Amino acid sequence: MEYISTRGKSAAVSAAAAIVQGIAEDGGLFVPASIPTYFPQNLADLDYCRLAKDIFALYLTDFTADEIAQVVDEAYSTTSFPDGAVGTVSLDNTEILELWHGPTSAFKDMALQVLPRLLVKSLAKTGGNKEIIILVATSGDTGTAALEGFRDVPHTQITVFYPKEGVSAIQELQMNTTAGNNTCVIGVQGNFDDCQNGVKMIFGDKDLAVKMAAQGKYFSSANSINWGRLLPQIVYYFYGYGQLVAKQRIAFGEEIDIAVPTGNFGDILAGWYAMKMGLPVHQFICASNCNNVLTDALEKGVYDRRRPFHKTISPSMDILISSNFERFIFDISGNDSEYTAAVFEQLRDEGVFTISDSLREKFAAKMRGGYADEDSCKAAIKRVFERYDYLLDPHSAVAYQVAEQLRDDDASVLLLVSTASPYKFPAAVLDALGKLPQDKGELELPAYLNQLSGMPIPPNLAILGELPIRHQQVCAKDDMEAAVIAHLGLD
Repeated sequence: MEYISTRGKSAAVSAAAAIVQGIAEDGGLFVPASIPTYFPQNLADLDYCRLAKDIFALYLTDFTADEIAQVVDEAYSTTSFPDGAVGTVSLDNTEILELWHGPTSAFKDMALQVLPRLLVKSLAKTGGNKEIIILVATSGDTGTAALEGFRDVPHTQITVFYPKEGVSAIQELQMNTTAGNNTCVIGVQGNFDDCQNGVKMIFGDKDLAVKMAAQGKYFSSANSINWGRLLPQIVYYFYGYGQLVAKQRIAFGEEIDIAVPTGNFGDILAGWYAMKMGLPVHQFICASNCNNVLTDALEKGVYDRRRPFHKTISPSMDILISSNFERFIFDISGNDSEYTAAVFEQLRDEGVFTISDSLREKFAAKMRGGYADEDSCKAAIKRVFERYDYLLDPHSAVAYQVAEQLRDDDASVLLLVSTASPYKFPAAVLDALGKLPQDKGELELPAYLNQLSGMPIPPNLAILGELPIRHQQVCAKDDMEAAVIAHLGLD
């Protein structure tokens, strides 16, 4: 399997090279040259690791079966996932796919326990003793999961940029207490898009790249712009479908709806690729919060980032520039790299582009967009708890609310992707329930929420207040590259 750029001006590369580079030399994103088919008759009988090995083998053709098996078995071991990789909970016609049973209590663990292991093996395949400098822009959960995944991994350093006032207190504490001799965390005085733009500018600095190469250092990414981050996310859509069959909620081959709380478009894009591989999907529901740029793009055909940026109780979705939408446009345009490059250059320069009616017809029946405002999100959290005695985090609640808006009563069974533990956002959840105490600090709230709900606190969050603060650096959005240069000693 070769990987090509969405911009069409870089040579095709192997999977290992795509993972090491992270982003193509022409600024595009790597995508597989073709999408393989996969929908085994015994899907309901396959455990998570078996599914991952099967699917990885289709895309990582320059890796041996033993290499893939080692990556998967280590990534999804009981050390990182003591309760199993994925949980499923049935709520009437909805199946909740809990993807937050890993070491940082967010769905990003599903991929970021895999990516470092893939990267180490990819380095060995592509050229030896390079030192890879991982740069991450995060709206909350990616940073924590990437730091945990890359902590003390040989031949790597990782620097995470996050919006200083744009994540929850729990998310910030998770990042700033991360140990490891190769980790660096920097708060940025700006929003997530500022962080993401800053990282892209660093990647695009040719003079810095030359200086880095002279020292045997190379930049790469742990964001979902890296194919090694996106690939593992395909797996859990097949697993979720298999669980629905195993529970006899659907017949094998029956179509389902899938709702995904969406920010950078990577998670739902992985589901789109799963559908192209053969997974029966009636429709995807792309759920946004007040930062509803994707809703307008999907429903009106206009991607316009020139709008107010809202800080919400679902901060991982506070995004106006969804990087993986480029891969989606490339796919629906029939791999038209010239068109893809043109519209995303227009987005960069003018802040807006229009999707033609003919292209919209190619996804309109399968990819719907909707959004939930803050009040609707809170109402969904309260409604689900009162009806089912189940806690949704604010991101999953957005998906639940939007799915209720867009689906018919007699619709297909819904697979709802739950992306984070509610204990990562205890203040928002308690406020939605009308139970937020005024006399408790942020770190006291998980215990209070536990008393109210009986839902166990993830161990990594239960001990958070006992950990020392290791990172306290803050920079202006225009000083991100200078901060990286100083940290790496490249002055």
